Amino acid sequence: MNADPKDEADAKNEADATDEADAKNDPIDDFGRRRVDVDGVVKTVYVAGAGPGVVVMPEMPGISPDVLRLARWVRDAGFTVYVPSLFGTDGAWPTVEGGRKVMRRACVSAEFRAFGGGGTSPVASWLRGLARRAHAECGGPGVGAIGLCFTGNFALTMAVDPAVVAPVVNHPSLPLDDPGGLELGEDDARALRERAERSGLTVLAYRFEGDRWCTGQRFAAYRALLGDAFDGRVLPDGAANPAPPPFFAELVGTPHSVVTAHLVDEAGHPTVRARDEILAHLIARLRPDS
Repeated sequence: MNADPKDEADAKNEADATDEADAKNDPIDDFGRRRVDVDGVVKTVYVAGAGPGVVVMPEMPGISPDVLRLARWVRDAGFTVYVPSLFGTDGAWPTVEGGRKVMRRACVSAEFRAFGGGGTSPVASWLRGLARRAHAECGGPGVGAIGLCFTGNFALTMAVDPAVVAPVVNHPSLPLDDPGGLELGEDDARALRERAERSGLTVLAYRFEGDRWCTGQRFAAYRALLGDAFDGRVLPDGAANPAPPPFFAELVGTPHSVVTAHLVDEAGHPTVRARDEILAHLIARLRPDS
């Protein structure tokens, strides 16, 4: 029986797409790879640099080359970067099918509360433990935390711990089914409000104006919780990279990832200015004598 030419063509196209994605993967060979145990839960963490600690969390669907580019920028600004592996394949280029599978698994994982009504995700406790370890190892006034997309709000929930002094919340997408939700339990929300009032904690945040995963309602809810401690900045949709990786182009389908997948790496570009503002925020709080 002869093979169907269409099936052969489809198989070749799929193989070509896989080869192209593999060629764009990041080997992460300039980071140390650790297995970090926090309260009996062990996760892989990639560490590089010197100076005060900054936890850079992955965005959906994982530690992509764009997330690692951001981590390297933070490292090169004078920080020790900790990148925890929370989901997906580390270093992988974000494809449509691979990203869809990762997102499905994460949405039903016991570690994440992707939908409204669940309160703070359990993984936040592990991330707070990682922040405490980074502070103990690196010293300084505390650590920074950068959340992205699925992990965006975790930078805020980590700030319940006093070790976290420079949280950055980028396009937080949880809860997925509540545009005005914050993925926060009542106790954590109260603790964050009290800390902001008591210690002068500032939360820097970014989103694109038309982002359907991180809406203006969500930023309004942050401001209602934190008042002037919430510094939410909004970029025009036209500033987004028009040719992001396939996962973002086809599944996310909206300007979303300000300093990763939708960043345009050109001097003076609005997304690059956002990156530079984040680095300045970290320097001011973690290296005030610089």
